[in-house]
Amino acid sequence: MLTTVSQRVCALLLGALLTGCHATPDLPAFSASGYLADRGTVRIWRKNGDHQAVHLRTVYTPFNGDSRETTDYSWQGDQLLSVERHVTGKQPDDVTLRFDHQGNLNFMQRQLSGRREAVSSDSIALYRFDAQRMLAQSNALLSGRVLLRQGHWLGGNQVRDCEGRVVTVGFDRDTLASLDRQQQRQSSRLSVSWLEAPEGIQLLRATPDDECRWQPTESDL
Repeated sequence: MLTTVSQRVCALLLGALLTGCHATPDLPAFSASGYLADRGTVRIWRKNGDHQAVHLRTVYTPFNGDSRETTDYSWQGDQLLSVERHVTGKQPDDVTLRFDHQGNLNFMQRQLSGRREAVSSDSIALYRFDAQRMLAQSNALLSGRVLLRQGHWLGGNQVRDCEGRVVTVGFDRDTLASLDRQQQRQSSRLSVSWLEAPEGIQLLRATPDDECRWQPTESDL
């Protein structure tokens, strides 16, 4: 069953995809959002730079937690300039695509299990489509003020965020019970990711891995 926040996220994403929204939300230059996908979680960090430059870093983590897919997208205005995807886990896969300001591909490389391969034209088209889809999703989420936060759960509604501040998060009773059960099986503090929206709070992910270690900062993008 979808929570109110999840329903809101779905509505925002559907609206963006139907209207082809490309407007830059009126938000700080660096922000983060995310959503629950069918088989995992998606977290999106975004930096809006000068001259309509946009850099997205998306992190997809499947629910089984055996890999992580990190993708960097860069735009100048409406023109996609680069895609870099890195997949960790049992089947690592690295892809890099770069385009000129006319949209022509001028570099491509795929690294698979120690060997390099060309990227097919169909795959390039799919990467382009996925880039625009992620930009539309980011626009929709940020326009709806669906914002991502991460930190270490301290118990109850207390979290030490990745910037070191202790914050109070309005997790509901069921979420707190689930976190308690997970924490009892771990020797270290759980890392938690959650969404804050006008409609409420949605836990996105809880893991014994320290995800603050790799959370990007504005200077990283």
